[in-house]
Amino acid sequence: MKSDLKIWEDVIEEIRWDPQLTKVAPQIGVAVKDEVVTLSGMVDYYSQRIAAENAAQRVAGVKVVAVDIDVQGHLPSESTSDPTIGEAIRNALTWHSGVNEDLIDIKVDNGWVYLEGTVHWDYERKAAERAIENIKGVKGIINKVTIKTKNTDARDVKKHISAAFHRSATVDAGNISVSVLNNTVVLAGKVRSWVEKKQAEDVALSMPGVTDVRNNLEIDFLMPAS
Repeated sequence: MKSDLKIWEDVIEEIRWDPQLTKVAPQIGVAVKDEVVTLSGMVDYYSQRIAAENAAQRVAGVKVVAVDIDVQGHLPSESTSDPTIGEAIRNALTWHSGVNEDLIDIKVDNGWVYLEGTVHWDYERKAAERAIENIKGVKGIINKVTIKTKNTDARDVKKHISAAFHRSATVDAGNISVSVLNNTVVLAGKVRSWVEKKQAEDVALSMPGVTDVRNNLEIDFLMPAS
């Protein structure tokens, strides 16, 4: 098992290694306690905040990542008003093949973007957020887009999720239990990394009719590889 010091060193190195973070890496602070990583500091763009979070999550031994990074917003030479940001977001969603922009409402307040609406699939919800992460002037995204509910057979949903876990190269299906109640999937058991935990959640959310996932998976770094 890694010490907090080793995790700290690896997270810093991973952040420095990420090409999106080359210029801002010195501005990002890293603290580690009991395998929980806290990121602080300031970056220029929201996409860099996301990149820093993803970098920390990729490091083996990390159980939780808390992000306290502020987004400076647009640089002085890139004056961007809320209406301009809103227009850029609408254009980005319009030209994104995975998003039906007619189903999503957009509000921009001082660089913060609020997304609302109802879509049919979780991938549409995530695609809307990813489509605007790199837009200049965006300081943060509050994604309140929900997934349209539909009548589902809990046994059928559980069967398909379990089958998807068995097909996955990154999820150990044998250590995960799945239960379904009222369009909500509950995952329990143990996984070997934060990445595996997140992947299991993404698989469950990809099932038609699933509107929420309660991810109760515990991370056990001592689990042997299957």
